[in-house]
Amino acid sequence: MRKSIHSKGQDVLVAALRRMRRDAGLTQIELAQRLKTSQSVVSKVERGERRLDVLELRQWCTAADTDFAEWVAKLHRRLGRG
Repeated sequence: MRKSIHSKGQDVLVAALRRMRRDAGLTQIELAQRLKTSQSVVSKVERGERRLDVLELRQWCTAADTDFAEWVAKLHRRLGRG
């Protein structure tokens, strides 16, 4: 398994995270406030410079009023067979 942060799967993930935030009608600053972090952290994640672990991903979904399990299932479908 490739561990590069610059993979097609990582690109799909960061695009989906960006879409989740936008669909929730949030700016990076607003999401950061809900996460109790800085806008630069949100930006780094959305640019693929910083990865999220599964617990952080769950927090992002909660902050964006998004069902975690449904979002992960959609991401899984977007990723296809890996």
